[in-house]
Amino acid sequence: MAQEDLFKKLVAHCKEYGYVFPSSEIYDGLAAVYDYGQYGVELKNNIKKYWWDSMVLLHENVVGLDSAIFMHPTVWKASGHVDAFSDPLIDNKDSKKRYRADVLIEDQMAKYEAKINKEVDKARKRFGESFDESQFRSTNPRVLANKEKLDTLHGRFVEALNDSNLEELKQIIIDEEIVCPISGSRNWTNVRHFNLMFSTEIGSTSESASKVYLRPETAQGIFVNYLNVQKSGRMKIPFGIAQIGKAFRNEIVARQFIFRMREFEQMELQFFVPPGTELEWFKTWKEIRMKWHRALGFGDEKYRFHDHDKLAHYANAATDIEYEFPFGFKEVEGIHSRTDFDLASHQEYSGKKLQYFDPETNKTYVPFVVETSIGVDRMFLQVISATYTEETLTKEDGSTDSRVVLKLPAVLAPVKLAVFPLTKKDGLPEKARKIIDQLKFDFNCQYEEKDSIGKRYRRQDAIGTPFCITVDHQSLEDDTVTIRYRDTMEQDRVQWSKLHGIIQEKVSMRNLFENITA
Repeated sequence: MAQEDLFKKLVAHCKEYGYVFPSSEIYDGLAAVYDYGQYGVELKNNIKKYWWDSMVLLHENVVGLDSAIFMHPTVWKASGHVDAFSDPLIDNKDSKKRYRADVLIEDQMAKYEAKINKEVDKARKRFGESFDESQFRSTNPRVLANKEKLDTLHGRFVEALNDSNLEELKQIIIDEEIVCPISGSRNWTNVRHFNLMFSTEIGSTSESASKVYLRPETAQGIFVNYLNVQKSGRMKIPFGIAQIGKAFRNEIVARQFIFRMREFEQMELQFFVPPGTELEWFKTWKEIRMKWHRALGFGDEKYRFHDHDKLAHYANAATDIEYEFPFGFKEVEGIHSRTDFDLASHQEYSGKKLQYFDPETNKTYVPFVVETSIGVDRMFLQVISATYTEETLTKEDGSTDSRVVLKLPAVLAPVKLAVFPLTKKDGLPEKARKIIDQLKFDFNCQYEEKDSIGKRYRRQDAIGTPFCITVDHQSLEDDTVTIRYRDTMEQDRVQWSKLHGIIQEKVSMRNLFENITA
């Protein structure tokens, strides 16, 4: 299946099965804004719990915070957002569509990389076990030609970004003959900067109202509260502050479903360290965060680090953890060494000292910061992309059937188990309800009695429910039930009193945490 077709199926599946809906759909929707449905909100909450507990429970020196969305306007002046938080945009004169110039060029580089990988995959199939990939990459003429184009383009792109050379960005687009995806033309405007912050007014009357911003990131709420947390919690450096919260960016080029939106949610850790130790901590947090992702079991080869070509004004090191989505490797988490830029800048603008006295060294300093920042929505899309599966099944009579299943990790699944009475009579519904009444305090359960058992299984497979419990007439005699496992479709007959222990062992986050800390 073409990756583009797969992605369309993911989007359709999310809507059909209550995961994600277009916002305000009855009014034709609002571009790049989405609502999470009844199963989507549960998956989202489980992802956030996995992140939060892995930070706060597994690290004695990490605590939480929930700062306000509205902040004093000077916060964004001090952070550099008022002056420097912008994207390089370019318009196509024929389609009247606006694009990020850097994204157009990154997509062009991805095309060269895809051509190289296509040649490698063809050769791997042709030569089998005797295939030497490194030798092929270093000798094949087509690979080398595309590699040269990629390296040349990458060099020009990095230089243009670092120099903030908008004219060169446009020239690259022209030289690479990049066309508008809508019109197919190369009739481009000049590249210009566009600030991404949403602004509004706060105050009782229009005359007294003052301009404020919807926060474009959650990090600044941590920085301005750093001293409050440190003193009230008697925290010793190194220590971290974790936060989950909404952020808002006026993305002109929002695309790829929930991958890039105007309203989104972030999970961020700001880790405060002594000056001079930040790069070691940067390396440490890279390893910790990659383990967190890989513990979900989506395949180690699906992840990679991608170092930034251009460092932000606050950073001395930065990398992204990228995941291979159906539309290519894309960022799901950023890890940055932010130096002391933020605290030093807020100290200057506020006139308040944000220094730390280190009792072990008898020195006073402004701490340096290592940040890990992950988008909840991108993580959500990663989980759906990794687990959406279409299977062809062979029946006992030789005929075939198919099913669509979300093979979600049991710890993240919105619904942990569904309980089915075989029929709607003979006391089976009452028995099924009794089982749910015993399990609902610990697990999200569903009760279903409509349609055949097979159709109920298929519906729960599509939702991603890992366990289905069937109550039949034998259950009334010996208190046993059938438990069916989503991924293998195998079934076991067990005492219903043992269900809690079986399910608890599978859905406990302890299993993930032990993998992370191993």
